[in-house]
Amino acid sequence: MEVILLERIEKLGQMGDVVKVKSGYARNYLLPQKKALRATNANKQHFEVQRAQLEAANLEHRAEAEKVGKKLKGLSVVMVRQAGEAGQLYGSVNARDISTAITEAGFTITRQQIELNQPIKALGLHPVRVLLHPEIGVEVIANVARSQDEAKVQAKTGKAVIRTEEQEAPVPEATPEAGAKTGAKKATDSKKGAKAADDQDQTTMAAEDAANEAVSKQAEKIFEEGAAPEPENKETAADADGEAPDENGEAEKKS
Repeated sequence: MEVILLERIEKLGQMGDVVKVKSGYARNYLLPQKKALRATNANKQHFEVQRAQLEAANLEHRAEAEKVGKKLKGLSVVMVRQAGEAGQLYGSVNARDISTAITEAGFTITRQQIELNQPIKALGLHPVRVLLHPEIGVEVIANVARSQDEAKVQAKTGKAVIRTEEQEAPVPEATPEAGAKTGAKKATDSKKGAKAADDQDQTTMAAEDAANEAVSKQAEKIFEEGAAPEPENKETAADADGEAPDENGEAEKKS
């Protein structure tokens, strides 16, 4: 589809240019936004009649955009969002969010003026271009942080505040003196360990010798005394001869 541009369109053409674009782009964007007209003979004639007026209005709008751009350029807006430890947002920041923040800062900006290829999904400082006029664009900073305090840190350092669950402890640098002390300590500990092992062995051997000597003395004592004879039991002896005692305690003789 051929259209007549009513203003400058980036990467497309200047005001008054007749360009060929896709039908969907023309119907969905250029024509509804009054940025172009269908390139018919009637519209071409109408444009030529209105050209001077349109160019004058364009210059006026451009001058206003330049004034606003000088004030808006470099503006930083804080966007507080929830995020994970690695800095990934649980949601996102889109063009509408940024335009609202800029408007709250004192500038009237619509989401159509925010050039954002895709939503912001991470913490940090994100440059965003704002189109004030077809020929004027300025850059603002979207400071996306978990809190206002973290936003101040990010603005000062220029980096996103990323949290880590475990902080690695710094390893002290080794010095020759520290190395010598460590080596001497290890040598001393080794000597102490060897001495303790020798003392333990000697104690064990002494205990074994004492136990063996006690056993030997006990064996000699038993050998010298011998087994003591047991006293004879009269009743047992009588039973051995086959005689049983009567009521008077006298044994009956076998006939």
